[in-house]
Amino acid sequence: MISFKRLIPPTFVLLWATGFIGAGYAMPWAEPFTFLGLRFIIAFLLLLLLVLILREQRATLQQAMHAAIAGALMHGVYLGSAFWAIHHGLPAGMSALVAGIQPLFTAILAGRLLGEKVLPKHWIGLAIGFIGVVIVLSPKLGDVSSGITAATVAASFLAVLGMSAGTIWQKRYAGGGSLLNGALWQYAGASVLMIIASALFETQQITFNGELFFALAWLVLVLSIGAIFLLMVMIREGEMAKVSSLFYLVPSVTAVMAWALFNETLSPIQILGMAIATAGVWLATGRNKTPKSF
Repeated sequence: MISFKRLIPPTFVLLWATGFIGAGYAMPWAEPFTFLGLRFIIAFLLLLLLVLILREQRATLQQAMHAAIAGALMHGVYLGSAFWAIHHGLPAGMSALVAGIQPLFTAILAGRLLGEKVLPKHWIGLAIGFIGVVIVLSPKLGDVSSGITAATVAASFLAVLGMSAGTIWQKRYAGGGSLLNGALWQYAGASVLMIIASALFETQQITFNGELFFALAWLVLVLSIGAIFLLMVMIREGEMAKVSSLFYLVPSVTAVMAWALFNETLSPIQILGMAIATAGVWLATGRNKTPKSF
């Protein structure tokens, strides 16, 4: 019988991959910081309602501050930077390729800051996973345009730094207490950051239509609440190098979704890349003899 914990990683990857599909529906109708600010505020209000209904014990000031910092990094810096780069013309394939550095970067930080031991087979798995991502995205890398600028590429690297730093901060400082309260304060921190960015850099205009409402509902309920809760569970229970390696599978799953939903091509070379990325994740998430992990 498959345990619930075994289902968490594949479910997270599946849900997280849909974020790129939802973003595609939203971006034509709202500027990135404004849209993300609205998304995070709605998620915060929904979680606040749940906290009140369930009568969750309040987070301490220290817990709330650490969760807010983690949220500002994981959601605000990561998504804000990635959405800004794509909104300003960076091809999604190039953005995803830069994001492929994130598991390697997180593994290095986890070893330095958390004292986690990453075995040679895990390093090999991380490297193989990155090669698989490059292969999956290779047919799209030729789609270069004027959107590839120093600013958009720098924003993509900032997104990688934000997610890596945010997950490390969550693991080290914000892992205790209620997951519900943790998510609540994460979105408080992310909302404040996006509201400030929107006020400073955008016109804050939104065109409300069916596509935007669908994207907003999906990204709030499925991504901001569903997927993030799964990610927080994995961060609490697992080793960071192994958890972050799951992000290697996202481009493959997204490619399959785009093929099924939008009739995008899925070539044999991409299927080969998916197999290589999956093999890399299998190596990177292989269990050590002692610690409990996903």
